[in-house]
Amino acid sequence: MDSSLAKSNVQFIASQLGFDDCRVASADRARHADEFLQWVAAGKAGDMAWLERNPQRRTDPREILPGAQAVVCLALNYYPGPEEPNPAYRIARYSWNDDYHDIIEEKLADLDLAMQEMGGVQRSYVDTGPVLERDFASEAGVGWNGKSTVQIHTGLGTWFFLAELITTLPLPPDPPQNDHCGKCTACMEACPTNAIPRPRFLDAPRCISYLTIEHKGPIPLELRPQIGNRLYGCDDCLDACPWNRFARISRELRFQARKEVFAHELRDFLGLSEEDFRLLFRRSPIKRLKRPRFLRNVCVVLGNTGTDEDLPALRIAAQDPDPLIAEHALWAIAEIEKRLS
Repeated sequence: MDSSLAKSNVQFIASQLGFDDCRVASADRARHADEFLQWVAAGKAGDMAWLERNPQRRTDPREILPGAQAVVCLALNYYPGPEEPNPAYRIARYSWNDDYHDIIEEKLADLDLAMQEMGGVQRSYVDTGPVLERDFASEAGVGWNGKSTVQIHTGLGTWFFLAELITTLPLPPDPPQNDHCGKCTACMEACPTNAIPRPRFLDAPRCISYLTIEHKGPIPLELRPQIGNRLYGCDDCLDACPWNRFARISRELRFQARKEVFAHELRDFLGLSEEDFRLLFRRSPIKRLKRPRFLRNVCVVLGNTGTDEDLPALRIAAQDPDPLIAEHALWAIAEIEKRLS
């Protein structure tokens, strides 16, 4: 099959599967491979040890799939709308409902089958494998890498997932997208913890998304007040981007807020047993936190926003056998009592 026709077929099928953009980059070494390796060497990955494994595979798709010629870069809009489902706490929009990995992997499997029929061999990824996905997305013209390090798309703003199919098909590449950030620094200024000290450099151990999701231990005392009411993740740098004026609600209903989660008041979460936690967050990306880290986050938010009505639940949590929960509950009690006095 002619390579241009094959590419058109791939893009048509991707659109039929619900992807909002589909473009192609050459399967070359990632443009910012050296900067990535320096960032990891400087310890900026924090607890994300997987970023330090197999760095050559992560920076060159030909190390992942011998004979790779192209990277099919896909975007899927997840924007569920501007309204917060429960104003008492904030959860990053991408995790309001079902786990995006499950949703996108279904679509990638169908696209892979279609590309196999064209004679291609593929490896697919949804931010879980050794691919510097934003580099290839930028090379393919699926937006550009913003100053917050978040990918920005002229039609979707910041509210979309990236996915990739590395393929042996010789698909012709698309031209890259120009950088349209200009002099804007809104995302950097919006960060509550100054985790973006300079353009396109994320100090992950200071990032609220990192602290509330990836970080496994106690949240540093000096950063707890800055977390505010952010329970899981942080959308502040995404919210601040002016390109979101073009954002539209996702067609995928599985990204809309899950009502049974947001019906809970914060202190209700403290009463969740292990089984309750698994049931409430089944099929949700939040489930991978597991109960101790999630309740750690609950305690931090209550410490920042709670009232005397939250103290009984926190005192019970302070007796939890898990030291991560107990320590953060004691801190929250002290913070609330300080405000009350």
